[in-house]
Amino acid sequence: MNGLQVSQSFHDFFQFWISDQKRLLEELVSASKNPTLDAASRRRILDKVIRHYDEYYNVKSRFARHNITAMFSPSWLSDLENAFTWIGGWRPSMACQLLYSKSGQQFEARSGEMIRGLKIGDLADLLPEQIEEVNALQMETVKAERRIDEKLAKQQEKLADGKMVELTNLISEAIRNGEAEAPVENGRVEGIIGEKKEGLVEILKMADDLRMETLKKLIGVLSETQGIYFLIAAAELLIRVHEWGKHLDSAAGDGDDDRRS
Repeated sequence: MNGLQVSQSFHDFFQFWISDQKRLLEELVSASKNPTLDAASRRRILDKVIRHYDEYYNVKSRFARHNITAMFSPSWLSDLENAFTWIGGWRPSMACQLLYSKSGQQFEARSGEMIRGLKIGDLADLLPEQIEEVNALQMETVKAERRIDEKLAKQQEKLADGKMVELTNLISEAIRNGEAEAPVENGRVEGIIGEKKEGLVEILKMADDLRMETLKKLIGVLSETQGIYFLIAAAELLIRVHEWGKHLDSAAGDGDDDRRS
C-alpha cells in the first residue's frame, strides 16, 4: 500500500468514525436527559465512548507506520481544523480548557438554582477538590506537551543534519553536471528520509498517547453524570468545527473557481 492509498484509506475510516461519533453524541444527550438512569448505566456509556476514541488512535497508529507525513497534514480534516492541530491532533491540555468553559457556561445558566442550593450533578457542580485535580492535570499535561515539543524540534532539525546536507549537495552537483541521479543515490535518499520518518512515528505516538491519557484522567476526576456532560461538549466541539471547516473549504473552493473563470 503506497502513501496515497494509506491517506485515502484513513480518510474513509475517519468518515465512518465521525458518523459513529454523531450517533454516540445522541446517546450521550439522551443519557443526560434521563434522570432515572443509574450510575452503572452511565458508566457503560462513558466506557463505550472512550473505547471509540481508543479505536481511532489504534487505527491511526497502524496507518502512521505506512504514511507518517499524511498524519501530520491530514487531508481528511479541514483547513480550519489543521490550523489548530498539534502534532496531528488536538492539543491535550485543551481538554482541561474545554472543561473549564463548559463548567462556567453551565454555572451561569443555573446561577439562580445554585444560589438556592439546588444541584443536579453537572459540570456547574464541580467540587473544590475536583477543580484542584483538574488544575494539577492541566499543569502536568502542559509539561508533557513541552517535552514532546522539544523532541519534535530536535527531530525537525535533523532535516539539516550532515547526512542530508551532504546528499542534497551531491545530487545537486550531479544535476548541474547533467548527470542522472544514480539508483544508489535514490536508495540513500529513501534511507535517510526513512530515518527521519521513524522519529516522527514515535513522536506522533507520544502525542496521541498523551491525548488519550489526559482524556481518561479527566473522566476519572468527574462523576458519571459530569463525564457525560463533558463528552457531549467534546463531541459537539469536534463535530461542529469539522462541519464548519468543510463548509469554509467548499466556499473557498467556489471562490477560487469564480476568480479563474
